[in-house]
Amino acid sequence: MNRGLAIFGIVLLAGCARFEPRPLAPAETAAKIDARTLTAPEFRKFLEKNLSRHFEDWPLKSWDFETLALAALYYHPSLDVARAQWDVALGGDKTAAGRLNPTVTAAPGYDFSATSGLSPWIPGISFDLPIETMGKRGYRKARAAHLTESARLNIAVAAWQVRSNLRTSLIDLAAAQQREQLLSKQNSLQHEIVRLQQQRLEAGAISSSDLLPMQIMLAKNQLDLTEARRQAVDARVRVADALGVSVKALDGVEQNFDLTFRHAAAAEMMSAEVRDAALRNRADILAALAEYAASQSALQLEIAKQYPDIHLGPGYQFDQGDHKFTLALTAELPILNQNQGPIAEAKARRGELAARFTALQAKIITEIDRAVAGFRIATENLSVLETLAAAQRKQKETVTAQVKAGAADKLDLLNAQLELAASELVQLDGRAKLQQSFGALEDAVQRPFDGMKPELFEQAPAQAMKEKQP
Repeated sequence: MNRGLAIFGIVLLAGCARFEPRPLAPAETAAKIDARTLTAPEFRKFLEKNLSRHFEDWPLKSWDFETLALAALYYHPSLDVARAQWDVALGGDKTAAGRLNPTVTAAPGYDFSATSGLSPWIPGISFDLPIETMGKRGYRKARAAHLTESARLNIAVAAWQVRSNLRTSLIDLAAAQQREQLLSKQNSLQHEIVRLQQQRLEAGAISSSDLLPMQIMLAKNQLDLTEARRQAVDARVRVADALGVSVKALDGVEQNFDLTFRHAAAAEMMSAEVRDAALRNRADILAALAEYAASQSALQLEIAKQYPDIHLGPGYQFDQGDHKFTLALTAELPILNQNQGPIAEAKARRGELAARFTALQAKIITEIDRAVAGFRIATENLSVLETLAAAQRKQKETVTAQVKAGAADKLDLLNAQLELAASELVQLDGRAKLQQSFGALEDAVQRPFDGMKPELFEQAPAQAMKEKQP
């Protein structure tokens, strides 16, 4: 008997989990973040696998948006949060699938008036075997499965946000760097104009009031150049933040984002078919549908709880030589409470999620319409700016020819070059806005048009999680 009880106890303990402390060390965590680089061997494997190509030269000399987007999917902490939430939901699956454990009760008794020669002890034991009714366990499992699917899809939602933030930061960085170059060129031209005007002032050809506007323009240009340098530094920091690495990890990393690139897929992105597909298949749409399905299962579960579970209670008692067996049947009587409160809450929750889904679709429709209008306006605006820049280039060529013919002087040429540089600066802003508007269009329909596979937004984040684990 004792041996059997010992074996039973060992079997029970063998299935028990053990607590493993995992304290957080802020200094160690910060050091790991600070040590992230774009040259890590593990990241190289991840990049080669998802790009389906081998890099002969490593680290890469130039990083485009596609490769940097994969780096963000690999490193960004917001995806770690989304993955952790998915893990929590997977744990919920196990919880929902669990069955109710039976219970055992030992009830020893003692008979003070026992007949001489018989043991006064009356040992007894009883069991409680719960039986769930009306498919409650199935509804719990269905609800948990839908919530797990919603959590998985939220990884893709987070991945899209990471990609969007990275693209915005890269565009800002490329624009700031090119703006700094153009303003530096303007600054040189303005310096030369002021120098020539200063010579004319000393020669008495002009007055000081003629020179003052040139000096003010030079000072303004220098301020603009300083601001452009600040914007470039700020954009670089935001690129690092969008990647999930420290700024020093970008040292020696050349980001290649072509602001002049025209997206041939833009017309397709504005089609009614893509719009309808976005309203049905965006990751946040599918996640919201999964959450709504979970609310349906939750309501079914609360309705099923109107019907009580059954508890079987077999028992045994040894009473002074007599073997006594009992069988109890227990069920809750739903007289005072028919679970109407939880049912009402579940119905209201389902209605809330339905309203949230409608609001989400309305928001997406607005996003798409705004993105389409913004892209068209940005395209038309850039076309006008390019025409203006072409006219300025032609004007500069004309003045250059006049200088060679002696019909114009160096100051005329410098002014023509300065006007051309100003038009190029405005054109640069137009190109940046066009790239941002295309990005907004891509975000609205959530379909990558740079060759990146759409399923990567769901698979790669989870894959990265597994590859980064020690």
